[in-house]
Amino acid sequence: MYFTYILKSLKANRFYYGHTQNLSERLNYHNIGKVKSTKAFRPWVIHYFESFETRFEAFRRERFFTHIS
Repeated sequence: MYFTYILKSLKANRFYYGHTQNLSERLNYHNIGKVKSTKAFRPWVIHYFESFETRFEAFRRERFFTHIS
């Protein structure tokens, strides 16, 4: 199972789009500062997510969100 997710920064009015196989672990990585591009805007919460059977489907959905934002 793969997930496409949208995170919302509680510090700034900002969103982050991504995909992962482990949603809770990935959110934790964002919140402890292990992701360089999101470190300055911590803390993050899950704003939205969808699940997919394959990594390709999750990646394709992430790209959809990044192109409409």
